[in-house]
Amino acid sequence: MSKLFLAAAVGWTVGAGSLFAVTISVPNASFELPVVPYAAPAIDSWQKSPKPDWYVEGGGFTWEQLTGTFKNTATNSPDHIDNCDGSQALWLFALPEVALFQDESSTAAFAAKFEVGKAYQLTVGVIGGGGGMAPEVTLELSLYYRDAASNRVTVAATAITNSLDRFPTNTHFIDFTVSVPTVQAGDAWAGQNLGIRLLSTVSTNLEGGYWDLDNVQLSSFMTPVLLSPVWTNGQFSCLLQSEPGRAFEMLASTNPALPVVNWINLGTLTNATGTIPFIDTFANFDQRFYRARQLP
Repeated sequence: MSKLFLAAAVGWTVGAGSLFAVTISVPNASFELPVVPYAAPAIDSWQKSPKPDWYVEGGGFTWEQLTGTFKNTATNSPDHIDNCDGSQALWLFALPEVALFQDESSTAAFAAKFEVGKAYQLTVGVIGGGGGMAPEVTLELSLYYRDAASNRVTVAATAITNSLDRFPTNTHFIDFTVSVPTVQAGDAWAGQNLGIRLLSTVSTNLEGGYWDLDNVQLSSFMTPVLLSPVWTNGQFSCLLQSEPGRAFEMLASTNPALPVVNWINLGTLTNATGTIPFIDTFANFDQRFYRARQLP
């Protein structure tokens, strides 16, 4: 009888949450630069959206002043933000089209790309309701790439709506997340430079007030996979691809429906480089399934 060997999808101990994140450095991620004595519109490494034609600066704030950095107050002050990362944070007025963004065009120090086989997660601390902001005012956090004409194309976005339930206090940042699933080779953004945008999406009838933002965090996750399964002369071999430096238990079973605890442990592999071969020299079965369980 011919033998059939199937490499099952890689597993992990408690689902996707056990995947190890790789932190991607975001320049001026917590808006610490430039250092300001109290508040100022200058923001290093980030680029502001251009002033739209409809915005009239006479008698009010200039477009430049609609975003900026401020110093957190002293710990004994009633408006002290208790979980501010560092000593400064960002304000962003709730007017249409007000935005900050960062990609390779705004700072050469940020050159992250959407790599095939990796998923991405953006997390930003947000406080809503500032300056008498109305309920239902919205803010968008997004990850994007630029097309051939340099237009920003959104890959994933999260909409945040101001409400008292969501933001019961103006002294504590709430984390919001944008997630991009594992990048496939056929995705338009595969291999493209990655961008981050913080955008006010308020409608004109609700404009007013401001958002506070802080601690922009970007991470990537490589979903482990088993590749190139081969059976030759009673031996099964495949390649394990994952983030470099991760350790895995190699498991096998003739019945893929069995709980993972009932699969046979064939040993442990440490994937030092990102791709490592695995060989089962005793693969004398008509059918056998394999999986790799990532270790903590």
